[in-house]
Amino acid sequence: HVQLVESGGGSVQAGGSLRLSCAVSGYDALYLCMGWFRQAPGKEREGVAAMDSEGETFYADSVKGRFTIAKDNAMNTLTLQMNSLKPEDTAMYSCAASHDGRHCSGDYLVRAQERGAAYRGQGTQVTVS
Repeated sequence: HVQLVESGGGSVQAGGSLRLSCAVSGYDALYLCMGWFRQAPGKEREGVAAMDSEGETFYADSVKGRFTIAKDNAMNTLTLQMNSLKPEDTAMYSCAASHDGRHCSGDYLVRAQERGAAYRGQGTQVTVS
């Protein structure tokens, strides 16, 4: 059974940086489609970034060039480096993972976890002012 635990959220001023981590247990992250999605109050969940088992990455247009997703194979962890943060990045960020990597993307993971086909963590809050 895959378990995901996020850390690294917090409050930062616009233009600042944060690094989110998602510790994976129960499976090798290398072989999972993994990613991050976020949800701001009153808004729908938005896929932010994902990485498939081949190492290919996928980003939402809103974060391209600012966010970088990576897998730390030694630590079995997924990370999200967020630079040049904007107030509109404020949201609850959640890590998600799926064994099905055929259509890996942030939006795929949003839909998959909503129908119970993906694992998700408890989330970590990011606030940009």
